Amino acid sequence: MFENPETVYYREGLDELAHHYKNILGLLGEDPQREGLLKTPMRVAKAMQVLTRGYEMDACQVLKDALFQEDYSQMVIVKDIDFCSLCEHHMLPFYGKAHVAYIPNGYITGLSKIARVVDIYSHRLQVQERMTLQIKECIEQTLHPLGVMVVLEAHHMCMQMRGVEKQNSITTTSDFSGAFSQAKTRQEFMNLIHNS
Repeated sequence: MFENPETVYYREGLDELAHHYKNILGLLGEDPQREGLLKTPMRVAKAMQVLTRGYEMDACQVLKDALFQEDYSQMVIVKDIDFCSLCEHHMLPFYGKAHVAYIPNGYITGLSKIARVVDIYSHRLQVQERMTLQIKECIEQTLHPLGVMVVLEAHHMCMQMRGVEKQNSITTTSDFSGAFSQAKTRQEFMNLIHNS
């Protein structure tokens, strides 16, 4: 989901944000007037606005805009949805894949909209646990399905670059409701997302 830089809309406060990043460079011991850093404060400010654009988006509305009545009541899975988010504790990236399933109850939504929901919640300062819950609740509240299950698998740069510096650890979170409360249904989902 790359956006053309020419069409990106930057929010209010961009100049102030850049000013703060200029000060941060100085506090880190750098010279903000150095040639290589002259445009860095504005670049970082723009990057941060893009990385947090999810605050201005309504994930539930995205689903509602592509809501279709359909008599289908088997599992719908969108797996391997790439995402990148910022950990709210250190503002370092965590990235990985989301796997989302729901069992329709009279209504379905466009498949790309499920990926869009993941995108919206990942473009906020996050913790993986909350993001998992938010995706599940959004689908639940909008589609009123027979059940929802969300699994996120992610690498956290705050664990890889600092602290314990464990390069290969993966954090997995899950949340589910309704029909997925049955172990058999959850297992079917897990088998489907891990079998290519």
